[in-house]
Amino acid sequence: MIKIVILGAGNLALHLFKAFNKATNTEVIQVYNRSESSLQIFKNKTDTTTNFTQLKKADVYLVCVKDDAIENIIKKLAKTEAIVAHTSGSVALSTSATRNAVFYPLQTFSKQTEVNFKEIPICLETSEEKDFSILEKLAKNISEKVFPISSAQRKKLHLAAVFASNFSNYMYAIAEDICNKNEVPFEVLNALIQETAKKATLNSPKTVQTGPAKRNDQATIKQHLAQLNNADYKEIYKLLTQSIIDQHGKKL
Repeated sequence: MIKIVILGAGNLALHLFKAFNKATNTEVIQVYNRSESSLQIFKNKTDTTTNFTQLKKADVYLVCVKDDAIENIIKKLAKTEAIVAHTSGSVALSTSATRNAVFYPLQTFSKQTEVNFKEIPICLETSEEKDFSILEKLAKNISEKVFPISSAQRKKLHLAAVFASNFSNYMYAIAEDICNKNEVPFEVLNALIQETAKKATLNSPKTVQTGPAKRNDQATIKQHLAQLNNADYKEIYKLLTQSIIDQHGKKL
């Protein structure tokens, strides 16, 4: 049985807690957070504390806090003999603890949306070679997709994830705004969004690119630009259109 203490009470901490609770051979024995109110969701499910000096002895401490707070937390755990793993995509492997590690689930998390952890990739890195097998066992208890990823690779992966998730979601938000302003139900685009995502995961995204920019359809492009009254949306459209044209070897 791998005993875990989770430090942090945000979205990721909650989803990891649920996943480990469902798994065998893992037990979250405590959740720590500075704010008592944020710990309420964990009450009656495991031990909780706001006092760092009252942390229980564990096999793995999972640091699920904001990036700028990670190193401070790890320094406080410098004397522990357990594995200390942060869960960030953009922070390098720490050197502050004796057994430093990274346990990074690559997914977007929100409290109101349930996820299937079995399908979520978990990226691992350890400072001690012997610790990798322990973290790998821990990860495979909740996921079928576990990868050794270095700090340098993980930073690039996090950058790629911002394009794939955060930026694409913002594009959906623009599309929703255009629909709302023209009294068109946004749900009309649902099938298109799902099919686009499906094709991108089954093929190289570049090879399945479609649309007026891919075709260098100037008449449609000019028509779209004429319809955009929002200056930011217009600039985004121009930039993305030109980038797609450049990628596919066509000139305006």
